[in-house]
Amino acid sequence: MNLQADRLQRIKPSMTVAINVKANALRAQGKDVLVLAAGEPDFDTPVNIINAAKSAMDAGKTRYVPGKGTPDLQKAIIDKFERENNLKYSPEEIMVGVGGKHIIYNALMATLNPKDEVIIPTPYWVSYPDIVMLAEGKPVFVECDVSQNFKITADQLEKYITNKTKWLMLNSPSNPTGALYSYDELKSLSEVLLKHPNVLILTDDIYEKIIYDGNKFNTIASVEPQLKERVLTLNGVSKAYCMTGWRLGYCGGPKEIISGMNKIQSQSTTSTSSITMAASVEALNGKQDFIEKHNIEFIKRRDLVVDKINKIEGLSCNVPAGAFYVYPNCSGLIGKKTPQNNVIKNDEELMKYLLESEGVAGVHGEAFGLSPYFRLSYATNEKILIEACNRIERACKKLS
Repeated sequence: MNLQADRLQRIKPSMTVAINVKANALRAQGKDVLVLAAGEPDFDTPVNIINAAKSAMDAGKTRYVPGKGTPDLQKAIIDKFERENNLKYSPEEIMVGVGGKHIIYNALMATLNPKDEVIIPTPYWVSYPDIVMLAEGKPVFVECDVSQNFKITADQLEKYITNKTKWLMLNSPSNPTGALYSYDELKSLSEVLLKHPNVLILTDDIYEKIIYDGNKFNTIASVEPQLKERVLTLNGVSKAYCMTGWRLGYCGGPKEIISGMNKIQSQSTTSTSSITMAASVEALNGKQDFIEKHNIEFIKRRDLVVDKINKIEGLSCNVPAGAFYVYPNCSGLIGKKTPQNNVIKNDEELMKYLLESEGVAGVHGEAFGLSPYFRLSYATNEKILIEACNRIERACKKLS
């Protein structure tokens, strides 16, 4: 007897989670493993946010809370959207979930019918297609390689929209590439979308505040206000506020979609923690100066890793505009042999080789839908990054 539902055959476990679990298991066995697979900052949650959580506990704010967010949190989110993105929402247009992934899950479960198509530019965050398939939709992949800086073009979008298209997924800055859509690029995509009024847009802005080199963040609903009534703008506290374990994502969008998402959530998690909500109010309303300090550190790390990777024969890496990942091309290493005479056939085998030979854990590009590449996170200290790059170089030199 099969105890698992048939729907599970459509999806696979999160590859980034699986690789982190494997790397940490090796560490627990005493192996020397440098983990560059995790998508979380290494900085601690700011003290003012932690103190807000403590104060909430001391004040007895430990009971059930509205799934859509406490009034204070809803106001903080509404104010944030208006202040930083020039987007005005009512409380009925705001949703709070247990992390950004949960927001995406709620949105797709609430809107997709069987075989509805979701356009996903590749490379993509690993969970996008599986959540689509879990909701009985059909992912439609649009390859966006390094020649176009990993971003979908207006011509590509026009080509892939059909009468079955329900959503377009956007992610800027991107996981895994750090690619950032400019105002003009979003405007070009908007011009296509205005011609297709039945297409919804989900924009994942979770890395909004982690941007470098004087670049400016733009989000599609503010670039083209006519699209606002069919855009779900997603954000959260995990990345910029170093709150990955607190689990809170939020979004603004059309009332009908938000209502459906709340219905889904009411029969699943109900809400995230009351304490997390209180801490997130302080995150959104409190001082923000630490973000720039963190970004300065991220830039140093990014430049260090990009420089070292580009000096390794067989690898090439462009400079990401945001987030905290690099996505090097490894085509120059495919087909080479390891000292054990094993042929490196693809990027997954390359990452397996790096982990087993030098103890460096990253994520292969196939997991993000575009090969031959791999993702490394530079959200860790410079000492670890230098050692990891040295190990990668050593491993690559052993290939023949």
